[in-house]
Amino acid sequence: LGARNADQPVEPASLTKLMTAYLVFQALKDGKLSLTQDLPVSERAWRTGMRDGSRTYLDLGSQVKVEDLIKGMIVQSGNDATVALAEGVSGDVERFVDQMNRQAQSMGLKQTAFRNPEGLSAPGHQSTARELSILATRLIRDFPDQLKYYSIKEFTYNGIRQGNRNLLLTRDPSVDGLKTGYTDAAGYCLIATAKRDYPGGARRLVSVVLGADSKDARATESQKLLNWGYAQFDSVKLFDANAAVKKVQVWKGKLPEVAMGSAAPIYVTVPRGEGDKLQTSVTFTDPLVAPIEKGQRVGTLKVSSAGRVVAEVPLVALERVETAGIFGRAWDALRLWIR
Repeated sequence: LGARNADQPVEPASLTKLMTAYLVFQALKDGKLSLTQDLPVSERAWRTGMRDGSRTYLDLGSQVKVEDLIKGMIVQSGNDATVALAEGVSGDVERFVDQMNRQAQSMGLKQTAFRNPEGLSAPGHQSTARELSILATRLIRDFPDQLKYYSIKEFTYNGIRQGNRNLLLTRDPSVDGLKTGYTDAAGYCLIATAKRDYPGGARRLVSVVLGADSKDARATESQKLLNWGYAQFDSVKLFDANAAVKKVQVWKGKLPEVAMGSAAPIYVTVPRGEGDKLQTSVTFTDPLVAPIEKGQRVGTLKVSSAGRVVAEVPLVALERVETAGIFGRAWDALRLWIR
């Protein structure tokens, strides 16, 4: 919705842990980890916690449940808990970092490179505000059930209680995340997210503030960004989930046409007052030849406002289309040849 210096590479500090959490949540989803599983605290994890930065105060050689490590990483920003999780997912830190970078590439994060899972300063360890916002959005969308950890205000481990450093959790009830960070080089950083109810439905925004001078400054600037976003923009619903956006002709199939749409509701965010000025256009694979699987991408919905493209949404086939019989295929082949 708005940006300044969004593509400038910077140290992400503990915002790095968003990618670590993403991979941990993926491992949980895939059954490679469980919340009640115990993971060992290696010497590397313990020593990382003893360096400058935040820690969960894990004991060397102890066994800690995955869920406690997740809370330690997210609520306390514990570097020791983060390394223990990385080792639990991939076996060692180096393999986990490779996995982080592969995931970044698959998300299209071209200026992001990780050198460790916890975010301590290291040569080449970098990202940008724009790419961190993409990472945060993917985390929220792909693992909505795990967002609950980011709104926990304090966590006690080993008899030591530590509060969440995200000050907005106590200042704004609509804020339910997401992650703070700090190093000398990065300054004070905060990726915040809020969800507020509106007549048309709940709206979630994500803000990214990097390089602030203090904990209070990063919280204050994040609050300003969120309030500005909610005040100046509207979220407009264009289509319901699985609603037909357009029907297109199918060649060599048992059905003459197929409906295109989205498995999720299609919303666009536009400056306040421009919702009734939106224009849409659809492009699609032409010719569209059977067989076509349900959920197969077959087109794109482009949404424009005042001549400016504000969204491009992938469209998928809403039903399966099987291949026609030999005569139907032959007839369509002839028609395509003439066409």
